[in-house]
Amino acid sequence: MGIPRSAVLLLQDGRFFIGNSFGADGETIGEVCFNTGMTGYQEILTDPSYCRQIVTMTAPHIGNYGVNPDDIESNKIQVAGFVIKEETVNPSNWRSTQSIGDYLRVNKIVGIQKIDTRALTRHIRNNGAMNGIISTIDSDVDSLKQKLKKAPDMTGLDLAKEVTCQNHYTWSSTNQSSNESIQFKIAAIDFGIKFNILRLLESYGCDITVFPANVTSREIMNFNPDGVFLSNGPGDPAAVTYGIKTVKELLGQKPIFGICLGHQILALALGAKTFKMKFGHRGINHPVKNLKTGIVEITSQNHGFAVDLDSLPPSVEPTHVNLNDNTSEGIRCKNVPAFSVQFHPESSPGPHDSRYLFETFIQMMKE
Repeated sequence: MGIPRSAVLLLQDGRFFIGNSFGADGETIGEVCFNTGMTGYQEILTDPSYCRQIVTMTAPHIGNYGVNPDDIESNKIQVAGFVIKEETVNPSNWRSTQSIGDYLRVNKIVGIQKIDTRALTRHIRNNGAMNGIISTIDSDVDSLKQKLKKAPDMTGLDLAKEVTCQNHYTWSSTNQSSNESIQFKIAAIDFGIKFNILRLLESYGCDITVFPANVTSREIMNFNPDGVFLSNGPGDPAAVTYGIKTVKELLGQKPIFGICLGHQILALALGAKTFKMKFGHRGINHPVKNLKTGIVEITSQNHGFAVDLDSLPPSVEPTHVNLNDNTSEGIRCKNVPAFSVQFHPESSPGPHDSRYLFETFIQMMKE
């Protein structure tokens, strides 16, 4: 591999870190955030919800089990950049086909390693997620500051349009259900959908057609599905005005289930508000209380915006809350068949505590 090339990570507030290049050479800008998961780095890298974000992994060693063609959540790496403490250069796993460093290099993703990721994480926790730039080709901090000034803030950014599919398509995996087992016809609106959501819906006997984020309610109603799914995705939910309009027009017409950005868009369509969080929730061990059962579920999360619980109209009730900061984790409509959660019940990576929510959607369509 030769002598490691130096790299710089500069934050918007002037704090900078000097380390070694990790992945491709070059320069990248994005909102710097952190993920507390100790595993699942390949799923994190390929999650469209991380579009335009530089992800910091808090676990000290990344790449232990390598990467493989199966553990992906979209058709490419979605992160803007990757920050780790130390790469495992020689992975050990029978499924591994590539090291994490090679994976990033092949996909032209710029990263940095050998920095104090604990200090970086603490800085973000104290000061909030902010834009940053990683460079392996320019070490002049003043020069990097000028480049960083041109980057837009995450608030107000519609990124769903960057990650959505261009045309509708029918989902099918290698273990797709036989025609005899298909019970429900699903229209999934792709704001940045993860593959494992589609796999799980398929496992419940759903025939899924995925539509672009800008699909109209008329197109959905002409398709005449048994239910509508609103996917996860990146950016500011309030900026996805076309998606909010479509969902508002579908309310009461078809059963609706939303996850992550889909949760926020459903809430906005119902008249609630959303806000930018200080540093968001990103990890695979977030405790969420189910307000109906009282059970605490350990959940996988990835979001930087949240629904304002105080803005929920009387026709909507909260179903789940985050036990770390009491933010919204789920809502349900009282008068129409629609519900959503902020966390990721499909996990990948993460625990399976909340996969019953897919059964809830199935039951809603049956009724």
